[in-house]
Amino acid sequence: MKIKKLFLLFLFLNVIFLQYTLAQKNSAVDNIVLKYPKNFSSTEELAKRIDTDFNTDYDKARAIYCWIAFNIKYDFDAFLNPPKTQRFSYRSEAEKQRKIQEFNNEILQKTFKSQKAVCEGFTLLYSHLASLVGLKSQIIRGDSKTRLSDIGRKNTESNHAWNIVLIDGKWRLIDVTWGQGYYNENKGAMIKEFSSIYFDTPPAYFFAKHFPDSGTFLGEKLSKDDFLNGPLIYNKLIENDSEITAPDSGIIEVKNGDKVTFRIKNISKSDQVYYLNKRNQPVKIENPKEKKGGLEFQVTFNRNIGQFITFYLYTNSIVSFKVIQK
Repeated sequence: MKIKKLFLLFLFLNVIFLQYTLAQKNSAVDNIVLKYPKNFSSTEELAKRIDTDFNTDYDKARAIYCWIAFNIKYDFDAFLNPPKTQRFSYRSEAEKQRKIQEFNNEILQKTFKSQKAVCEGFTLLYSHLASLVGLKSQIIRGDSKTRLSDIGRKNTESNHAWNIVLIDGKWRLIDVTWGQGYYNENKGAMIKEFSSIYFDTPPAYFFAKHFPDSGTFLGEKLSKDDFLNGPLIYNKLIENDSEITAPDSGIIEVKNGDKVTFRIKNISKSDQVYYLNKRNQPVKIENPKEKKGGLEFQVTFNRNIGQFITFYLYTNSIVSFKVIQK
């Protein structure tokens, strides 16, 4: 028994060490790219610099992500006022594909030079730079989950795009658009803030906030119901490697006075966890207990809780649920 415990401890420490090493390595890549010029004469020049500075496919893919996220900003005006759809005629499939390629190249070059784009420009530029350094990548289109009103939507819609890139025989999930920043609903503006969590994001987190038009990933069917009716998770939850294990839906149906149990992995009793009531006043969680590597607690639902309940870890939102009062 003692040997088994020592072995498990060794495995645990080894996993922690590997995660720490990877984080340090990623940080080193980020710091190198941070010193790159903001402007290059061409995408080929940037790709050559990345190819020279980094040896592994993983580091090259990370460097492309970083440069785009550091230097390209989201074009919110273009999002609000999208250009008219361009139509063209063609006589053969080959001519059609050539014209699509020309159109895509125009978008990615415009993104590179103007340093602003919506998700289409981000993904096209990432895919183009990846090909220049010898990486295979694809653009995936689908739905995104970013707002409280997205919890419990009836159906998916195609409103976003992201990349997958093949590294060491494994397809990695990448959303460089979200890596460059986020939309702040309170300020009504885009906030330029680099985030590394959307590079090589674990699928469980990624597909809580993304749903491909195909409904599949690498041939595996994804649950549309989980995407639509699951809770809305925020960046801090992913950064903290936390997981919501209870309740099993993002929609909570309650009567006045009902108690609901919540469980979140990788959060302890010593962490400051709370929610805001209708008056935006912080409310402490009830009966916090450390259980199975996480925190279990309760909330008594009453009329002071609005249509949504959002939990915070210190000053950062981590997860939101939709509340239906019976």
